[in-house]
Amino acid sequence: MPMPDLLSLALATALGLLIGLQREWADQHPAGRTFALITLFGALSGLLSRELGDPLLIGAFIVLGTLIVVHSLRPSARGGITSMVASVVMFCVGIMTMRGFAEGAVVVTGVVALLLQWKHPLRRIIAKTSKQDVQAVVRLVLIGMVILPVLPNEAWGPYGVLNPFRIWLMVVLIVGISLSAWIAQRLFGQRSGTLAAGLLGGVISSTATTVGIARQSQKGGVPAGASAAVVVIASTIVIARVLFEILIVAAEILPSLAPPLLITFAWLTLLSIIAFVVFCRRPIEASVSHAPSNLRTAVIFGLLYGGVLFAVAAAKEYVGQSGLFAVAALSGLTDMDAITLSTAQLVNQGDLAPHIGWRLIITGVMSNLVFKTVLVASLGGRAMLIRILPFMVLAIIGAALVLVMW
Repeated sequence: MPMPDLLSLALATALGLLIGLQREWADQHPAGRTFALITLFGALSGLLSRELGDPLLIGAFIVLGTLIVVHSLRPSARGGITSMVASVVMFCVGIMTMRGFAEGAVVVTGVVALLLQWKHPLRRIIAKTSKQDVQAVVRLVLIGMVILPVLPNEAWGPYGVLNPFRIWLMVVLIVGISLSAWIAQRLFGQRSGTLAAGLLGGVISSTATTVGIARQSQKGGVPAGASAAVVVIASTIVIARVLFEILIVAAEILPSLAPPLLITFAWLTLLSIIAFVVFCRRPIEASVSHAPSNLRTAVIFGLLYGGVLFAVAAAKEYVGQSGLFAVAALSGLTDMDAITLSTAQLVNQGDLAPHIGWRLIITGVMSNLVFKTVLVASLGGRAMLIRILPFMVLAIIGAALVLVMW
């Protein structure tokens, strides 16, 4: 037998033994040899089918299925449906090792091991999942898997920047990021420390977080200092989110846009650390009450994103750079995603120079900081405003220095 086949058989046996040992540890009954033999059976079936044809694999599946059924009917049988399904998967893993998919076999085995090992954590997560969480995920499926495929993938409009498919794809990206953080917040509980509230709030929606925490501070539900720290931290995370979005939609231009954004992020991170150290660290309750996968919100963002794309293209054509910065400032007031994604797309297409692109994004960041300060002044009361104002002013000054001196 050729050495590659021997190595594939050895790999199949080792992968099966790994799953079997996990089953023995979890269920406290012998399974190590069984899973090793099942995976080896799959590998031998894959080996023989190369010579005898694929119908042999069908016969091997029938034999395995018969053995599982007969075993399950025995009164002394142990192990549930999970172990049976794992047996079938590991049989397929054995076939994969012999058919030239060794890397995939290793990955599948790792996934199986994790799913089997996370039995109790997964049950705890499901127990914490509410009807609202499930509805939020279903809405994301509607947004991404039902609406997206039927949209035309072609440019519309006089500037060739309005592509319905690409616009809605950005909607799916933003909703997915926000929904992931929102679900994490729901699972880990709404009561959290100042740092966690700011981090998750920044990923979900820094503007919504600012509104919520300011109202709670005004009512006396959250200390003014802790509220200010949450807003500063959330505003810092916005830049990290911006960098992540650029990485996802246009990774090749990230090196040309990232340095000034990273400097701005470092400056705001320093301010966040100071705010966290200075102000109260007691557990607080700060959350976004509505799931970010709301269809109405998604449509509004899609219209905003398309509008920013069109406005930037029109301003570039008729007004010049001053018009671009005005669009960035207006767009960044309430939302950084639209100006970030539209700028990244235009830079990636060569319609906008990188040094203009990152300046537009930082202009949006400064505008967003100003808007949050106004929100705090309007909703959070004087005590919160006094505590947050120095940090927001320093953040704006730092961003302005990067804008001017880089």
